[in-house]
Amino acid sequence: MASTEDKPANKENASSWKDSIYNPRTGELLGRTASSWALILLFYLVFYCFLAGMFALTMWVMLLTLDDYVPRYRDRVPSPGLVIRPNTMEITFSKSDTKYNGYVSQLESFLQRYNDTLQEQNVQDCVKGQYFLQDDVEEKKVCSFKRGLLKACSGYSDSSFGYADGQPCILLKLNRIIGLMPRGEPYINCTVKKVSMQMAYYPDEGRIDKKYFPYYGKKAHENYVQPLVAVKLLLEKDHMNKEHSVECRVDGTNLRNNDERDKWLGRVSFKVKVME
Repeated sequence: MASTEDKPANKENASSWKDSIYNPRTGELLGRTASSWALILLFYLVFYCFLAGMFALTMWVMLLTLDDYVPRYRDRVPSPGLVIRPNTMEITFSKSDTKYNGYVSQLESFLQRYNDTLQEQNVQDCVKGQYFLQDDVEEKKVCSFKRGLLKACSGYSDSSFGYADGQPCILLKLNRIIGLMPRGEPYINCTVKKVSMQMAYYPDEGRIDKKYFPYYGKKAHENYVQPLVAVKLLLEKDHMNKEHSVECRVDGTNLRNNDERDKWLGRVSFKVKVME
């Protein structure tokens, strides 16, 4: 049985523990009076308001240095990359199976912006073979690129883009770079490793007309469409049921296409396998 001397000690310990949270004699809460809590809260309020103001001022000054139309730093992307549609690096299908419809759907969806009826709205005086300079014009005009220029790969005469016949069409385009004006006469050239294979290019010879340059940015050049080149792989019977590695490059210009550190700069590689 506990002695009577232990009971006062237990009461004092309980009272001391409760007083550490709130002391009714001094009015302290967690060791601080109301005025002390008010002062420390006021200090942190002023401190964090000051930090928020400094952050807002810094962001405001930074935004003043930015241009809504042109990125401030563009030195990391001096030359454009080359990309393909369908958006895959391995095109495999059987011409006797409609599973190639996935590729066809991608091409049809991608070419919607290039429909002739839509591009007829962009009737501008664009001189073939010359840059379309509009530096002093606030509202930038757009040179039309009708998908009809892709002929057999336009999807008009052949809704399967050649996939039903085992001779698929591949669309290629340069990535957009503001202010890019390629010198020379740029064109797309594709080769197949280890085998000889005929190809058809649309527009003729895979040419990229300079009238589509320069590009002035998404905000200034809102309705701009990139020029396309379509290459139709004319596979023959000997090419069937085999995987072929295809590489396409931008040639005839100063655009880089042989940087070993970046295999997508001015070129693109993909594989094609068509089964009977």
